[in-house]
Amino acid sequence: MHTLEEKLGYVFKNKALLENALQHSSYANEHRSAGLRSNERLEFLGDAVLGVVTADCLYRKHPNLPEGDLTRIRAALVCEESLHEVAQSLELGRHLKLGRGEELGGGRERASILADATESVFAAVYLDGGMEAASALIHRVLLDKEREEVVEERRRDYKTQLQELVQRKSGSTLSYEMIGATGPDHAKIFEAAVLLNGEPLSAGTGRSKKEAEQTAARAALEKLAEQN
Repeated sequence: MHTLEEKLGYVFKNKALLENALQHSSYANEHRSAGLRSNERLEFLGDAVLGVVTADCLYRKHPNLPEGDLTRIRAALVCEESLHEVAQSLELGRHLKLGRGEELGGGRERASILADATESVFAAVYLDGGMEAASALIHRVLLDKEREEVVEERRRDYKTQLQELVQRKSGSTLSYEMIGATGPDHAKIFEAAVLLNGEPLSAGTGRSKKEAEQTAARAALEKLAEQN
């Protein structure tokens, strides 16, 4: 716990809260006789705390943005992918308590489990130290300038931009195909190629097929820009 507290930048008065935040339902179910509870209730509370802190931050940081843009940025900041990245930076996976099946299935690296545990830790800090402590943690690990730029980059639809560019050239057709995948089932890296008139134009990788296609489309836009 001490190692994790150092990464969090917060020392718990009630260590049981942090322990509970790290107990996955699979572990709690296997130790039901001991009266253990999963982190699901904390996850519920953490989601709400995260929402309030993020909304407050964006409201103050972007006084001229309309509600729709604020909602979009908040959704991207608190999505599973973003929380998974936070969990990885905190090395949260190594501290999780998982059931045997989940452990063998690669649960320590599963994005959904890590994202949920991140919200649970936020809730544990909130219950232990109040909103000020929770807000400080969320700002440290999530709501920094660099991460918002990453979110904005992720939001861009390169496939649509490439399609619009290609459509200006009559007779040109665009297509995508998966050309490979590496890694275990719970942490696959996909590779996609974009084809222009049936000929390979560029390739890209990502943690999902959609992300790989977007990366390939971005590379294609850069390549076409260099040619013009």
